[in-house]
Amino acid sequence: MTYLGGLIDNLSLGMNTALSLSNLYYCFFGVLLGTFVGVLPGIGSLVALSLLLPITFHLPATEAIVMLAGVYYGSTYGGSTASILLNLPGTPSTAVTCLDGYPMAKQGRAGVALFMTTIASFFGATVGIMVMTLFSPLIVTFALSFGPAEYFAMMVLGLVAASSIATGSPAKGIGMVVLGVIVGLIGSDLETGQPRFTFGVPELFDGVPLVAVAMGLFGVAEVIYSVRVVKPGHVDSKSITLRSMIPTRDDVRRSVMPLIRGAGFGSFFGALPGTGGVIASFMSYAVEKKVSKEPERFGKGAIEGIMGPESANNAADQTAFIPTLTLGIPGNVVMALMLGALTIHGIVPGPQLMTKEPALFWGVLMSFWIGNLLLLILNIPLIGLWVRILAIPYHWLYPAVLMFVAIGVYSVNNSPVDVIIVMVLGAIGYGMRLLDMQPAPLILGFVLGPLMEENFRRAMLIARGDFLVFFQRPISGVLMTLTFVLVAYVIYSSFNQSRVRRKAAKAA
Repeated sequence: MTYLGGLIDNLSLGMNTALSLSNLYYCFFGVLLGTFVGVLPGIGSLVALSLLLPITFHLPATEAIVMLAGVYYGSTYGGSTASILLNLPGTPSTAVTCLDGYPMAKQGRAGVALFMTTIASFFGATVGIMVMTLFSPLIVTFALSFGPAEYFAMMVLGLVAASSIATGSPAKGIGMVVLGVIVGLIGSDLETGQPRFTFGVPELFDGVPLVAVAMGLFGVAEVIYSVRVVKPGHVDSKSITLRSMIPTRDDVRRSVMPLIRGAGFGSFFGALPGTGGVIASFMSYAVEKKVSKEPERFGKGAIEGIMGPESANNAADQTAFIPTLTLGIPGNVVMALMLGALTIHGIVPGPQLMTKEPALFWGVLMSFWIGNLLLLILNIPLIGLWVRILAIPYHWLYPAVLMFVAIGVYSVNNSPVDVIIVMVLGAIGYGMRLLDMQPAPLILGFVLGPLMEENFRRAMLIARGDFLVFFQRPISGVLMTLTFVLVAYVIYSSFNQSRVRRKAAKAA
C-alpha cells in the first residue's frame, strides 16, 4: 500500500510538471519535429538530436529532455510513412514495415496502412510507458545497493553487449567502443589535472565536446552518406484521404493480437543494451509470420506485418529510458545523447535521480503520455502534409542541414575549433560508414568512458588496488563473468566467420 501511495504521489508530481506551459510547448515542438524528420528518409532522429543539442544548453534540464525525447519517439511514428509510401524506411526500426506496408500502398490501401500504424504506435508506446512506470522504482530500489565496482562492471557489460549484439561485425563494434572510450578520455585528468591526448592544443584541455562528436559522426556523416542512397520518390497524395483510412472489420480483427504481442516484445527488448526497436520489430514480424495460419500473406500486404512491428518499436522507444534514467547506462546511441544532455546540466542519471530530481524524472515520464497523445492527434489529420513533404527533393534539404550543424556547434562555445572538429569527425564518420564500421558504439564508449574511469578509480581506492574486488563482490562478479563470456563469443564468431569466408573463397 505504501508503494502504491508513493507511486500515485509521484505520478501526480510528474503530471503537474509535464502540464506546465513550457513543458507542453517543448513536448509539442519535439514530437512535431520528430515526426517531420522521421518522414524524411536519410535524416532520422540521430541527426535531429545532434542538431538540437546546442539548444539544450540554454534550456532547463526538464524541458531539454522532454523535447529530445519527443523527437526520439516522434521520429518512429513518422518513419513508417516513408516505409509505406516509398519503400524507404525513415528510421532503422521501421525498415520491417516496408515488407507489408509498401505492398498495401501498391494495392491502394496506403490510407489504411498509415492509419493503423498510428494506432499501433500509440498502443505500443502506452504499454511501454506503463512498464516504465511500474518497474523503474523497483529497479532503483535494487540499484541503490550498487557500489563503484558494480557500476564499472555493469558499464563494461553494457558496452560489450551493445557493440556485439548490434548489426555488423562484433569485433568492429568492440573496436569502435574502445576508440570511443579513448576519445572520451581526451582532456585534463579530473584528479591530477594533467592533460591527456591533447597534443598541446589548449582547446582540447576540457575534452572533445559531446555536441561536436554527435554532430560530426551523425549530423554530417549521415547527411553526406544519405546523398548517395536517398532517391526521389513519387507519391500520389490525392489518393490518401480520411475516408481511405477507415479499416475493415477483418483488418481490426487481425490486428488485435499482433498489437499485444508486439508491445510485449518491444517492452522487453527496449530495456536491453544493444537491442532496442530494430531487433524488437524484426522479432515481432518473425513471430507473427510463424503463428499466422496464412504465412503466405506476409510480404504481400498482410496487416499483421505492420501492426506487430510498429507496436514493438514504439514500446521499445519508451522502455529504452529505463536503464538510462534509473541506472545511468544508455542502451543505444540516442540514450547516450540523452545521458550527455543531462550531464551538460550537471545532473547525474542513476538511482539517485529519482530521489534527488523527482520532478524531472516523473515529469519526463508523464510527458511521454502527453507526447504520444499529441502524436495520435497530429498524425492522422496531417498525413496528407507528410505525404507532400516527401515530394521535396533531398538535394534541397541537406545543404540547409549542414548549415545548421555549423551554426549550432559554433553557438555552444563560440569556438571555430569546434567547427573544425565537427568537419574532421564528419569525414571520419563517412569513411566509417563506407567501411561498414558503425559509429553508434563509438559514441556509447565516448559517453561512458569517463564514467567507467571514475568508478574504476573509486573501486581501486576502496579495495587498496586489489583487482579481485570486481570478482569478489557477487553482483559485479556475475556481471564481469557475463562480459568475459560475451567477449569469448565475439572472438569465436569472428574466427568462425573468417573461416567460412576462406572456405567460400577456395570453393570459388
